[in-house]
Amino acid sequence: MKKKIPVLRPKLPDAQSLLPYLLRTDESRIYSNFGPLAVEFQSRLAMLLGVAPESVISASCGTNALIAAILGGAGVPTNSRPYAIIPSFTFVATAIAAERCGFQPYFVDVDPNSWTLDAFKMLEHPILDHAGVIIPVAPFGRPVLQQDWLAFRERSGVPAVIDAGASLSCIIDDSHSFIGSIPTAFSLHATKSFGIGEGGCVISTEGDVIARVGASLNFGFIETRDSAIPSLNGKLSEYHAAVGLALLSCWKEKWATVSRVVRCYRDEFGRHGLSERFFSLPQIDGSYALFLCGTGKEAGQIMSALERDCIDFRLWYGAGVHRHTHFLNAARDDHLPVTERLGCTLIGLPMAPDLQLPDIARVAAVVSSTQY
Repeated sequence: MKKKIPVLRPKLPDAQSLLPYLLRTDESRIYSNFGPLAVEFQSRLAMLLGVAPESVISASCGTNALIAAILGGAGVPTNSRPYAIIPSFTFVATAIAAERCGFQPYFVDVDPNSWTLDAFKMLEHPILDHAGVIIPVAPFGRPVLQQDWLAFRERSGVPAVIDAGASLSCIIDDSHSFIGSIPTAFSLHATKSFGIGEGGCVISTEGDVIARVGASLNFGFIETRDSAIPSLNGKLSEYHAAVGLALLSCWKEKWATVSRVVRCYRDEFGRHGLSERFFSLPQIDGSYALFLCGTGKEAGQIMSALERDCIDFRLWYGAGVHRHTHFLNAARDDHLPVTERLGCTLIGLPMAPDLQLPDIARVAAVVSSTQY
């Protein structure tokens, strides 16, 4: 039997690096409710991204961060504007978050090159007059520009909330292009390069928005214990904040290891003449290694070959959220060809910060020997 290569094997800060922060929790006896570690994590994350500390609010997970961003940035639906416009090419959590805020998801297709919504094309969409929010998504962490959606919001009057997913690692070197007044929700799940186990955050430079987001994550409390706005309990625990602080302390080292793995992948696919069909950082987050097949038939052959060689893989977004059982009857455009093509041809290959060259070479060899 060949050694199995898992599709994703995250590596978070080890127990020893967490110990100083856990000891602080033992001393403070504060374990949640925007405790001192969570506040410090928010402040240090803001410093890394070059924004004011009050622009960042942490959350218990990426989905709760997005729910709070929608509630804080768009509110709840009205009778005349019941829809949330969502790309179907995304992880299902995007639609679930909108639904939990009371919106009816309306699925649309994505641009074939960027894999995300085109802000200017969406200005002409016939559903726009019935939309209470639009949620552009950063697919696989490919960042979404603020300026495009600021222009969209100004021209359409429809609030935008960005589901930035895994893109936090991708925006560090140019954060001001991707962070601004539009509330932007990030996932800090263990599977992301900037992962802390389970967590998320929302960033906005608009003080009123971030205040509403914070209240939405804390039972709707705004300086009193009166639940004043739609809300949930979505605060980051001190334990996950400890992981976040430990990660910030070793971030450069972790990013270097991820970058090494991606370079090895690029070299191996380059040797087979397939480098243009491989996607990872800097285009998307380094937690993903994607191979774009030319057709569904080719993808099926490659996946069968990977399975025979004990190499795990994923079609991360499936055929689109509109194909999930729960959303089969949701409103959508009649045709979503880009979503359905990408969903069945974009294969997620094994990725881990400590993935070694022999395994990378084995993956590339199987893929290259099967594609046609």
